[in-house]
Amino acid sequence: MFLRRILAITVSKASIILGRLMGKKGSSTPGEIALKICPDILSYLSKQIKKEIIFICGTNGKTTTSNLLYSMIKNEGKKVVCNNVGANMLPGVCCAFVESANIFGKINADYAVIECDEASIRRIVPYVKPDKVVITNLFRDQLDRYGEIDITIKLLTEAFDKLGKVNLILNGDDPLCTYFGTKYNAVYYGVDEKTNVETNEIKEGRFCLVCGEELKYNYYHYSQLGDYYCEKCGFKRPKLDYSAKNVDLDGIMKFDINFDGKTLPVSVDYKGFYNIYNILAAFSAFASLNLAFGNIGNIGKTLAEYKPQIGRMESFNIGGKKVILNLSKNPAGFNQAIATLNADPEEKDVFAVINDNAQDGRDISWIWDVDFELMAKSNIKSLTAGGIRRDDVAVRFKYADLKDFDVLENNIKNLAEIIGRSKRTLYVLVNYTALFSTQTNLLKLEKEEEK
Repeated sequence: MFLRRILAITVSKASIILGRLMGKKGSSTPGEIALKICPDILSYLSKQIKKEIIFICGTNGKTTTSNLLYSMIKNEGKKVVCNNVGANMLPGVCCAFVESANIFGKINADYAVIECDEASIRRIVPYVKPDKVVITNLFRDQLDRYGEIDITIKLLTEAFDKLGKVNLILNGDDPLCTYFGTKYNAVYYGVDEKTNVETNEIKEGRFCLVCGEELKYNYYHYSQLGDYYCEKCGFKRPKLDYSAKNVDLDGIMKFDINFDGKTLPVSVDYKGFYNIYNILAAFSAFASLNLAFGNIGNIGKTLAEYKPQIGRMESFNIGGKKVILNLSKNPAGFNQAIATLNADPEEKDVFAVINDNAQDGRDISWIWDVDFELMAKSNIKSLTAGGIRRDDVAVRFKYADLKDFDVLENNIKNLAEIIGRSKRTLYVLVNYTALFSTQTNLLKLEKEEEK
């Protein structure tokens, strides 16, 4: 078995290096190789983590939350295993541990922060036992893969039941997340005030999971997130252990995190109200580790220095113009991207790219749940539909009464053309399989400008 482990790690590490030389950004194949050679390699490696393993799952915000938490822990001088690029199924998780191990299968790490696909977590927990699990939110996503929300909840329940004992860190503003708090030990985070960012979205979790009654809201922020209650059975948003107050979204994002009688002022140059939840989720998990409350200033430094991961409002400068790339892969995510457009008062151009490859989900009927009508308020000067399903996007634009849009393939020639004719900031909104190729093209164009 010892020799098989060495072989698995050696071949997997070689595959990681080869993949990077080929420009591949994903990291699943090396993990698949390792598991085939030595099926117990992940169990063996994960048991070497000295302190705690934290899983991050949920529909939106997993990658940002896990990378923020990774940075917070690392900045305290701790060694951390993390699948930073978001390969969040079993092979990707295995790859993260293999990459952190030496050739003899030894890991010197205090913590592991692991992003997990919510449908795959049940396949991961037989190999890796988390001490804590963060659930960011639960929205409809990839209907042909996940189905409706109740199936996702069932899959998560199956995973937690396999663990037997689990400590959850839940988005208290999401009734679908807090439902798990009725069954398992949990702490909660959320935005504890009306913020005037609410939209006319369809609420995914509009019915109480305890009794089936329609939920009422004192206020909500977006989708089903807010201060909810059930008049029939008493289910309601729980008391928040980590709450955001004094939210100011004019210019630099500012808010206070309140916890344990303390207040941490946060001031960051992030775009998107949803990033408040990402910061809260990461901070709540970090605080649960009891690492650094003698030096809380490190958190502010970490947030200020954090660079968004691929396609999370990632910014490029091409031809003296700003290009912002954002992953928008489901109704909730796309609506938040539109809200960000609306919050930017300047003139802008938008390129929306939708594919229907297997990793995206073949069913793109979700685009009819996106509030494209709100783009009319976004001061958009040019609008382009792209990707494999560009014609479907164009039809949706037409029914949203959006005028004068173009329809183009998503390739480097067309991207360069859009940027070249633009005189203002360009927002490029893409779903999953368009993300890496679009980022590669933008980096190429940016590098050409520097020559």
